[in-house]
Amino acid sequence: MGFQDAVRKCLSNYATFEGRAARSEFWWFTLFLFLGNAVFSILDRILFGGVAHGQEISVLGALFSLAVLLPTIAVGVRRLHDLDRTGWWYLLVLIPLIGGLILLFFFIQKGTSGTNRFGPDPL
Repeated sequence: MGFQDAVRKCLSNYATFEGRAARSEFWWFTLFLFLGNAVFSILDRILFGGVAHGQEISVLGALFSLAVLLPTIAVGVRRLHDLDRTGWWYLLVLIPLIGGLILLFFFIQKGTSGTNRFGPDPL
């Protein structure tokens, strides 16, 4: 799966928490999020001057992050489903540092081959 296909699939499955997401789909969407945040950070600095009252202004970045919040969670849950884990494991993100590292470990693993309890193989 390529960059455009992954982004299109994640955004079209905006709040779909069922099914499975391949590693490529998850990581291409993660790259899209990184690039989007970088672009909107630059635009915020150009349009709003970057800093007001000692605080960095990021109106567009905040709107972008809010717009992609549900698809980000949804693709993370579907990625966990590909590993034959329930989406509740995503709550590990609430544990500072350790939770993120555990999820990173899960997300880089190869998914289960063939059909599992969450659906057919996404590849």
